[in-house]
Amino acid sequence: MSISAYLSGEIHTNWRSEIITACSEEKLHISFLSPILDHDLSDSVGTNILGEEVNPFWKDHKSAKINAIRIRTLIEKADIVIVKFGEKYRQWNAAFDAGYAVAKGKPLIVLHSGDLIHPLKEIDAAAMSVAEKTEQVVSILRHVVMEQGKTD
Repeated sequence: MSISAYLSGEIHTNWRSEIITACSEEKLHISFLSPILDHDLSDSVGTNILGEEVNPFWKDHKSAKINAIRIRTLIEKADIVIVKFGEKYRQWNAAFDAGYAVAKGKPLIVLHSGDLIHPLKEIDAAAMSVAEKTEQVVSILRHVVMEQGKTD
């Protein structure tokens, strides 16, 4: 079986590459999709394309809308959405992506530390699985793409 997975969430650690590398090493048939991971490029895409803004609200507004075109398109294309919540920043965008995925009927896997159980309880309740380690996410993905009758 072949699936696609959208990797949403924090951009300050290498969690995406850990999952992608592990799945590749196991020869799991999964293609991975993600938002733009260059924070500065993501924040300035609106003014880079549509022109400068004096007011920071409109600068962010332009970029958010252009980024949303990519994000919504890729979430709709994905078979599974995986959202990682990190420790350092509040990821409102990741929470929005999780809600959007659930609203679109996409299976949601949430990844975060045990310290975030209470603040993310509503998102966890909507997820099909909540993991604390990337290895757990890889195991879930392995199970999803496993061919019937095979255990390797």
